[in-house]
Formats: sequence, structure tokens, C-alpha cells
Amino acid sequence: MSRAVIVDYDAGNLRSVHRACHEVGLDAEIVADPAQVVSAERVIFPGVGAAGSAMKSLKARGMDQALHEALDKGTPTLGICLGLQISLDYSEENDTTTLGLIGGNVRRFALDDPALKVPHMGWNEVVLKKPHPVLEGLEPGDEFYFVHAYYPEPAEADCVYAESEYEHPFACAIGRGNYFATQFHPEKSGRVGLRLISRFAQWDGTC
Repeated sequence: MSRAVIVDYDAGNLRSVHRACHEVGLDAEIVADPAQVVSAERVIFPGVGAAGSAMKSLKARGMDQALHEALDKGTPTLGICLGLQISLDYSEENDTTTLGLIGGNVRRFALDDPALKVPHMGWNEVVLKKPHPVLEGLEPGDEFYFVHAYYPEPAEADCVYAESEYEHPFACAIGRGNYFATQFHPEKSGRVGLRLISRFAQWDGTC
């Protein structure tokens, strides 16, 4: 059975991620020890909340360096929601310098349509832009659950594997090498979300 650690940095939704892993047969443990992240077989980096406080917590626990070390070792790693956002270089939220696992910035939605509210909450279609093993089986019309006021703008277009739309298209699944991340919550997205986590459990970190 594949094994994973779920990074605990006081950024919420860990139990729902843990339950989803159990559903697909992925043996997962919630950990707050950076050494366990560095030595893990695979890493899940979820999160909800604000970029500024998340980065403070990561640095206080030494998790920022641990994540870099795990990626440098080739460990398959999955970022989710806030985990994705603080993987880029900079977030407009709290004017925060973030981890730099993937080049790019995170922007707040600035919408012209008064009927559209921020944060963006609910189910939205995810459209494949190019193949990735973790997204294998994604079909036209498949929807995932989103809760976010900010969205990623990767520096390189080839990092974008899927998009969604909220007034304008935005990247919602990005990756580079052995790192893959989603703006949506697969652990809250029913059948299609569990399928994604199952694919991650089998992914060897190459694409």
C-alpha cells in the first residue's frame, strides 16, 4: 500500500483530506515534524486560510525547508488550495513572499460582473489543458469544489494542466516535475475528487 504524509501547519481541512485518502486506500498520516516530510514516500500539502499566517507557521515549524528538500529528492507531492497558492513566488494576500516551488504569483479576483461574488465558492467545471497522470480520466463536464478569493498565475504556461472559469479562465491545476497542485478541493469533490487522489497515490512523480 502506498503511504503519504499530510503536512500540518495549522491551515485546516486536514481531517477531510485524511478521510479521502483512507477512502482510496492511501495510508496517510498527519504530521507536524519536518523530518517526517523529508523522509516521506509521498507528501500532501493542503490548506485553507490566509497566505501570510500560513507562511509564518511553515517557517516556524521548519516546514518550508522540508518541502523544498522533499521535492529536491523527487518525492511525489500534491498541493491543495492554499497549499497551491503558497507554492508560487508571491501572493497578493497579505503581500506575502511564498515558497517558490513553482514560479509565478497569486492574484485576487477582480470581477466586473456584480452578480459574481468573491470568494468563488461551489462546483465548477475543470477543463484539461494537457495530460498529466494525476488527471487521467478527467472528462468534459467534470466538476470540482472550489472555495477561494485568489487564483494562481504561473510564470510559465507549460505549468498549467487544467483551467476553470470565474468570469475569466484561471489556472486550477498546475505542476512541475514531481509537484502537482490543485486550486480546487479534491477531498470535497465526491467521486471525481477521490479518483484524483487515487491517481496521486499511484503516481511516481514523472509526467
